[in-house]
Amino acid sequence: MPDQPPSERFKAEMPQIPGVPAPGSPPAASHNSSLKLGIGLIAVLLVVFLGARWALRPQHTVPKPARPPQIEVPSPAPDPNTLLPHATDAAPGIASVEEMAKPWSSKEFFIRNGLTGENTPGMLIRLPTGSASQASGYWAFSVRAPYGDCRLEYVTDLAKLKTDYGFRAPKHPMVGNPCTRTLFDPLKMTTLPGNFFVRGAIVLGSDLRPPMGIEIRVRGKDILAIRTE
Repeated sequence: MPDQPPSERFKAEMPQIPGVPAPGSPPAASHNSSLKLGIGLIAVLLVVFLGARWALRPQHTVPKPARPPQIEVPSPAPDPNTLLPHATDAAPGIASVEEMAKPWSSKEFFIRNGLTGENTPGMLIRLPTGSASQASGYWAFSVRAPYGDCRLEYVTDLAKLKTDYGFRAPKHPMVGNPCTRTLFDPLKMTTLPGNFFVRGAIVLGSDLRPPMGIEIRVRGKDILAIRTE
């Protein structure tokens, strides 16, 4: 064996372990790739974790200001009188012939006094006699009693004529004064002082005269209220 320097003769050799690079040897390229891959995976997981925490964070919403309670004020019911026809000198129509075709049909209306401007409540009745196209087929009168503050009523319930007015054998509707229990027959005429004929003769009660009449005219298919008695 050739002669070796003393430092070389007494240098111990390190045992070689499989898979572990010898001391002083450069690291393998695959080791570096695995290390970088691991670091990248950790970074991705960290980003996902932080993103999930941000998405699941408690939402602090600003409460909307409470609206004051809205109180619905009901609109007043329309005055039924405003829905009734109002006859004037310029527009005297109160009904149509077709509307009043059935015998004993009726309709309320108002007629204005051209001098005082007062609206007088009236009642139109279709009589079973006479033609619907002629004024004689109707009777109109003021529902205000000629004397006193009572309001006349058109009674079509024959039983009421018996119970409320004591009329024994009513055969058709009548007009009554509930204050005096007086009944007026729409089919009968009577004479007032001065030989003045009016409809609505008294058949029961103590009233002094029939209701105040309202003159009616028929023009084509329109029924007109002209003037009060």
